[in-house]
Amino acid sequence: MLLPFFDKNQIEAGCDEAGRGCLAGPVFAAAVILPTDFEHPLLNDSKQLSEKQRYEARKIVEAEAIAWAVAQVAPKEIDEINILNASFLAMHRAIAQLDPIPECLLIDGNRFKPYQDLPHHCIIKGDGKYLSIAAASVLAKTYRDDYMMQIHEMHPHYDWHKNKGYPTKAHRAAIQAHGATPHHRQSFRLLPNAEQGRLWA
Repeated sequence: MLLPFFDKNQIEAGCDEAGRGCLAGPVFAAAVILPTDFEHPLLNDSKQLSEKQRYEARKIVEAEAIAWAVAQVAPKEIDEINILNASFLAMHRAIAQLDPIPECLLIDGNRFKPYQDLPHHCIIKGDGKYLSIAAASVLAKTYRDDYMMQIHEMHPHYDWHKNKGYPTKAHRAAIQAHGATPHHRQSFRLLPNAEQGRLWA
């Protein structure tokens, strides 16, 4: 059973990101403020839901949240500031869109770069503990999946409609055969060390 809030007396926003371990595509993040009495049997950590359930849960969150927002950081920015900082920046961009402004942030994971002067709590596996973080995980994941499906149309070799940019065998084989695209994160190890040199040959 997921918890509805950390502190009932504060306006809390749950935050989570998606796509941190991918070779291609942006990192997405979402921030969600739910009513303190929100409950729905479907809402859970997005990794525990089927794809169909995630999209159903997204509709529920968007309809019933007090506020929600999704943001992204592009591959070029990821290469410039590294993926950890890019994950924080994506969350900051999502939080900045919220109205009302939250009084406290619940962050999935064990690290965060403070946003303005808002207090925050880092919660390991928070998407399996708090409803607002679970809601954010659903939004971040589904919006990122939608984006990867769109860019798959332009670059069908890489199977992004299936792997969503994660480092599968087929994805790496396509990078070896066709090279990297502007959507690939050049600062990531796109191929195993022995093969990496062939990328730029």
